Amino acid sequence: MKGFLIVLVAAGALAPVLHAQEREERFAPKLSGEFTPTASPEIANGPVPRLPDGHVDLSGPWIGGGSNQDIESQGGLKPGELPLLPWAKALRDSRDEKDEPYLYCTPMSVPRVNPYPWRFVQSYTSKGAGPIFVIHENGDAGAVRQIFMDGRKHPDPDVRLPTWWGHSIGWWEGDTLVIDTVGYNDIFWFDSRGTPHTEQLHTVERWTRTSFGTMVNDFTLDDPGALSHPVQLKFTARVLPPGNDLLEFVCTENNQYGIAGGVSNSWQKGK
Repeated sequence: MKGFLIVLVAAGALAPVLHAQEREERFAPKLSGEFTPTASPEIANGPVPRLPDGHVDLSGPWIGGGSNQDIESQGGLKPGELPLLPWAKALRDSRDEKDEPYLYCTPMSVPRVNPYPWRFVQSYTSKGAGPIFVIHENGDAGAVRQIFMDGRKHPDPDVRLPTWWGHSIGWWEGDTLVIDTVGYNDIFWFDSRGTPHTEQLHTVERWTRTSFGTMVNDFTLDDPGALSHPVQLKFTARVLPPGNDLLEFVCTENNQYGIAGGVSNSWQKGK
């Protein structure tokens, strides 16, 4: 019985690792900016779905649509075309992937994605359309992002505190969802290569679902603190096949950094 219990415990400990490996193998991103197609052509080429109010249904869930290993290449630029200022390029080139904050359960922010699914959640209130939320399967801290759709403006810079996701406001231009975000902190990386930014970062995302299986993110990156001029990037998201959805994935439950350092979660003791 004791041997049997040891096998069960070992299998349970491996579960998060195997889950991550399986996701990486199925949805591994390519540096070309494209992600592995997930739905059959018959499904992917189907018509764009719509909500009862007539707006495009952006729910997904999706794979891709942003940067992961290299924002320059995945955004459609050639090597050296990202207009980094000298200090920003030097910092990027000095960074090591193992040091990036995202690996230690912090939010990956915008326009970062990973090989795990994510979705838009379009909410409604008694007064009509409410905020739009973005949720990621990878349960890093603060993994839910909110986009205000009520016509409000960004807070005054003098009272706005920098945050991981920034302050996002959105509106519709025809069938395109436009998201304007400011107020980011300067901690997260754009990619595992270590591309930096400053608190002056301003992003504009233009999300257009072109078919049932494809959604394009035309992305404006503007940061006068790190870039010599604004730059246009383009990312493509692919929908998961029907029947697939986000799974529960809590980053801190498999915190290998803490385990290696001899630090464990108190709620896990005795289990």
